[in-house]
Amino acid sequence: MTARTLSDWLAHIERQHPNTIAMGLERVRVVADAMALAKPARRVITVGGTNGKGSTVAFVEAIARAAGWKVGAYTSPHLLRYNERVRIDGVEADDDALVAAFEAVEAARAGLPDGGVPLTYFEYGTLAALWLFARSGLDLAVLEVGLGGRLDAVNLVDPDVAVITTVDLDHQDWLGDTVEAIGAEKAGIARAWTPLVLGDDDPPSSVLGRAYAIGASALRIGCDFFFEPAAAEDGGDARWRWRTLGRELDLPLPALAAPVQLRNAAVAIAALHALPDDLPDAAFVDGVRAARVPARLQRFARDGVEVLVDVGHNPQAARALADALAATPAAGPTFAVFAALADKDAAGVVAALAPQVDRWWLAGLPDAGPRARDGDALAQALAGTPAAAGTRAATVAEALDAACRAAPPGARILVFGSFHTAEAALRRLMNA
Repeated sequence: MTARTLSDWLAHIERQHPNTIAMGLERVRVVADAMALAKPARRVITVGGTNGKGSTVAFVEAIARAAGWKVGAYTSPHLLRYNERVRIDGVEADDDALVAAFEAVEAARAGLPDGGVPLTYFEYGTLAALWLFARSGLDLAVLEVGLGGRLDAVNLVDPDVAVITTVDLDHQDWLGDTVEAIGAEKAGIARAWTPLVLGDDDPPSSVLGRAYAIGASALRIGCDFFFEPAAAEDGGDARWRWRTLGRELDLPLPALAAPVQLRNAAVAIAALHALPDDLPDAAFVDGVRAARVPARLQRFARDGVEVLVDVGHNPQAARALADALAATPAAGPTFAVFAALADKDAAGVVAALAPQVDRWWLAGLPDAGPRARDGDALAQALAGTPAAAGTRAATVAEALDAACRAAPPGARILVFGSFHTAEAALRRLMNA
């Protein structure tokens, strides 16, 4: 291997497995064993679920760091640069660190009998992150599941607390066609006799059944822990309250917008509270206030128009977006720039958001690889929906520019549909 730069390595690891996704732990476990990768931190929290994983990781990370812990966070996918996937003590891993980690993974892989086993892009990245974490003296590692749970590379690590934020329909080609089947896959991150925090009000029976079968201690939102609005002090900001048996926290609203973020924060607090360590109340207050994650209703102002960028890409996420738009009405019309991958339920997404949108732009994702879908194909998939007659554009940037030109002062533009959509929007807005 002659690669020296991070971009060289990323190009290399993209070519090492014939499939972008290859579910299963057998191959990656062999390499992990060769690297002697044990537990990457004193404590580990693994976060799975259909939606809300990235935000929940951000809340866990911010609260633990506010308590003075050294924290590593592994998330995916990235938006603007690969380095976003690995954070240590709040700082993205630099190119040199990632190159060293990929070199270690490749040396272990290639040193196996018969020239080693092939790894996917995500498996390389997961092993690299765990290698960096293991050498960083972490108090806590927060690991976001990439796809599903049971067969995801992150599931190599036994967590002290597992989290399932939500379970809904997404990635059916890989996880199954029903919520129960998907729940069974996600419940694979649970461990015997360890806490399993559940963010759904009514979790699938497959999740609860798995917890019962292995003796995992299921902690359910609305049952074992609660969140609710709290009365603001005179002249003060709005507050909310988290509580469980024997403890109650009075908290500021998160900087992360959208009503659903209170649920994500509540789940994160429950995960940390389930650890044997006793974090001070001030850490929860400061961490909830400090947590940030890009492209979750991220706001920009452009010539008197508010632009919101979000990675939402399935009907459940679209329902949360609709709730957020309804909770904060715009002075003018709401426009939507929508671009979705070919394997997503675009019609279900539009159905959830249509009542909050006055006009649609449909954009292509030409750089999204084999899952790409252009504006015309997206319109065909949306036949019979209010978005089907939307203005079409070749790229997200073109659609965003057109929507901005058409938007009167006080209007709001939502750009959403995938991580690829959010990336294109962020690049356009940051370089405008």
